[in-house]
Amino acid sequence: VRVLHLKENIASLARLLANTSHGRFPVVCGPKPDHAEVFQGTIKRLELCMLLENEHIFEPETNDESFSSSHPLSYEKITVEKLPNLSRLTMLLNRYTTDLWYQQLFINLEPYINKSAMSVQAHFSLQRTYIIFRTLGLRHLTVVDSQNRVVGVITRKDLMPFPLEERLRLQLAPQ
Repeated sequence: VRVLHLKENIASLARLLANTSHGRFPVVCGPKPDHAEVFQGTIKRLELCMLLENEHIFEPETNDESFSSSHPLSYEKITVEKLPNLSRLTMLLNRYTTDLWYQQLFINLEPYINKSAMSVQAHFSLQRTYIIFRTLGLRHLTVVDSQNRVVGVITRKDLMPFPLEERLRLQLAPQ
């Protein structure tokens, strides 16, 4: 599972977006440095791309709680149906992954994540999961363990009848 952290490195984020096609990512955070990282919410790929077009919100890493976007972008600024300029984004992702300066910069995702994102437990009923997808019109659903750590993501495609039937057959075959 590809997860993001509340405080995410710019170069790592650019590499993730360049190397995956996922539409949404779970965001995690450890409540304390020595604790496991737990699910905080989700953020859309398009929102991340819009955030990366605004370098003024990047900050150097800090170890204290002062790390926060002093001027967070408005919801309207990051919520788009499609990217306005794909070639510009490609150029930015390339620069962020190759320029060493961006290895030292971070972005605070906390103001932008969907903190009310749905999740299900790892052993949740498949039938109920399907009902949740259909009822709420979801595309992604984060799967967590009993300690609220991200262990997977279910997409709408995962619940399509044929791939699902094949996976169930493979799961049950050894038994």
